[in-house]
Amino acid sequence: MASILVVDDEKSVRESIKMILEYSKHSVSLVEDGLKALTALSKEPYDAVLLDIKMPGKDGLEVLEELKRSNPSIPVIMVSGHGTFDDAVKATKLGAFDYIAKPLDRDRLLITVRNALEHQRLAREIGKLREKDLILGESPGIKKILADIQRVGQTDAGVLITGESGTGKELVARAIHQAGKRNEFPMVEVNCAAIPAELIESELFGHEKGSFTGATAQRIGKFEQADGGTLFLDEVGDMSLPAQAKMLRALEERKIERVGGNKLIPVNVRVIAATNKNLPEEISKGKFREDLYHRLNIIQIQIPPLRERKEDIPLLIKAFIADTCARYAFPVKTISEQTLQSLMNLEWSGNVRELKNSIERLVIMSPGNSIETADLRTLGVSRKGEVDDIIASSHSFQEFKDKAEAAYIRHQLERHSWNVSKTAEALEMERSHLYTKIKRYGLERGQENIEATK
Repeated sequence: MASILVVDDEKSVRESIKMILEYSKHSVSLVEDGLKALTALSKEPYDAVLLDIKMPGKDGLEVLEELKRSNPSIPVIMVSGHGTFDDAVKATKLGAFDYIAKPLDRDRLLITVRNALEHQRLAREIGKLREKDLILGESPGIKKILADIQRVGQTDAGVLITGESGTGKELVARAIHQAGKRNEFPMVEVNCAAIPAELIESELFGHEKGSFTGATAQRIGKFEQADGGTLFLDEVGDMSLPAQAKMLRALEERKIERVGGNKLIPVNVRVIAATNKNLPEEISKGKFREDLYHRLNIIQIQIPPLRERKEDIPLLIKAFIADTCARYAFPVKTISEQTLQSLMNLEWSGNVRELKNSIERLVIMSPGNSIETADLRTLGVSRKGEVDDIIASSHSFQEFKDKAEAAYIRHQLERHSWNVSKTAEALEMERSHLYTKIKRYGLERGQENIEATK
């Protein structure tokens, strides 16, 4: 049951909305003007607000603007019988979840409220996930990593996190920091690959005023910023050899010296490093110091690529869909099992990062409330991939033929916008025969029934 505040200067409208929402088991409070609405919202947390635009005194847009400053996460549905297109645009820019017109349609009202509440629920869940830096997965590899994080987190041992780009090395580093006794102090990140070699020492250790051209003021380096907490060296394999020498000295002596300085400064940091390079190979090439490698590599956590833990993909996809819908205030989208299977069968060379970006694109570009196989064209997924999936999943020639026929019929339906008559004509098939095959293979367009496309 959700708690909803209805703000409208017309008593009949307020009572009508209340009756509809209470019938759907919601708790409803009523006020007749903007000032009373702001007072009510300051005293009690509501899950959603239905707010009339045109009211005497403080109108709905003014209330919306004030409300979004004090409580930006609450979904606000604007209601108006006299509003203009400009009002709708302004309300959207001010952060309104949706805009519905009077006279109110009961079904439209309930659907909009349901979507607003679902958006609020997802936003809260995603917020919790982000706060915890949750690592999602049920595969043996991820379960081992989670266990290692808890064990290693309680120590100050150096950790080297290895894995391909996009596997989530930073996420693991943050989880280790949060699991340890240093979690009340900052975790400071240095991307060694993004900083020019001539500046990496200044970035890590700081510099004194006048120590080099452009050093117009003293700079506190990342080591000092992380004092008491954790220093995360991302892409440590790209650090220059001179910086590696100073890094080794800092780790062994627990003291640093700013560039241009002559004073040793004590620092108390835990160092976690990450790389997508094979550091033993870099050592053999003379590009990485062996002594620094052994100093960093007290504990090594290897993150498997996504292709080696495909059982985690459905969980990740559903989490990324929820995240994207919450961030963009979209109605919650589902994903068909066929589409899910197709995504699981891809290689994902960019790992979790690529998957996350692809799901965001699918959510934005898919036209319906369900992500379907046809939507995968926005990712550049070819029909060849679909054929490969059919071959791999078929246990007999007859099963392959059935699946191939179903895929071809779906393809033709998509080409003809699911117009059954045109599709039957293109297939040189009787429409009744095509309907039989559609029913046999359970082909559907999103959540719509094929019968609706006759």
